[in-house]
Amino acid sequence: MSKVVTTYHQRVAQEKRALIVTAATALFLELGYDRTSLARIAERSGVSRATLFKQFPTKAALFDAIVTESWSTADEEDPPPAGNVVDGLGFLGRRYAGLLGRARMADLFRIVIAELPRFPELAHAQFSQGKMPYFESVRGYLLAEHEAGTVRVEDVDLAATQFLGMISNYVFWPALLVPGWEVSADRVAEVVDEAVRTTAARYAVDQRTRS
Repeated sequence: MSKVVTTYHQRVAQEKRALIVTAATALFLELGYDRTSLARIAERSGVSRATLFKQFPTKAALFDAIVTESWSTADEEDPPPAGNVVDGLGFLGRRYAGLLGRARMADLFRIVIAELPRFPELAHAQFSQGKMPYFESVRGYLLAEHEAGTVRVEDVDLAATQFLGMISNYVFWPALLVPGWEVSADRVAEVVDEAVRTTAARYAVDQRTRS
């Protein structure tokens, strides 16, 4: 019985956390980071101040949570083992496109860009806790392929940047800047496939990995 009660309380806490994060993101966009108080967030989310302060004692902690959750995936398994760069990059590319396609991701970048002059720590949080861990996963994968001899990459940082840039420059940045910009699921898949083929054509050692 106690396990059922514990599970219930955990579910309620997760639901309240989601309400808080959603309300905070909306208020940061509407009022700006500086003018948004934790009290106002509690009111908008419909939770008590005590509940909010228990989960997020500071506004910075709440923003960090928004960044972490925006970049998290239900599918956290490691990429395929080295041996087939097309399969591995395909996995990473699809997951990256899925993250960038989230509505909250665009909101997060808008908050960071708007508040950058006054709160550079927000950009640091977004980079160090969001983008950088994903970049490192791609970098680590390419390094593993290089060590396995399936690719020859002299500058792994550059190769990872090139691969992710081919995806984000089409499916994300225009959507952030151009009102009404939409990319269909089929087009996203095509963009990812082309990024994989281009990267494999540039770096693959074994011709069979370029298929």
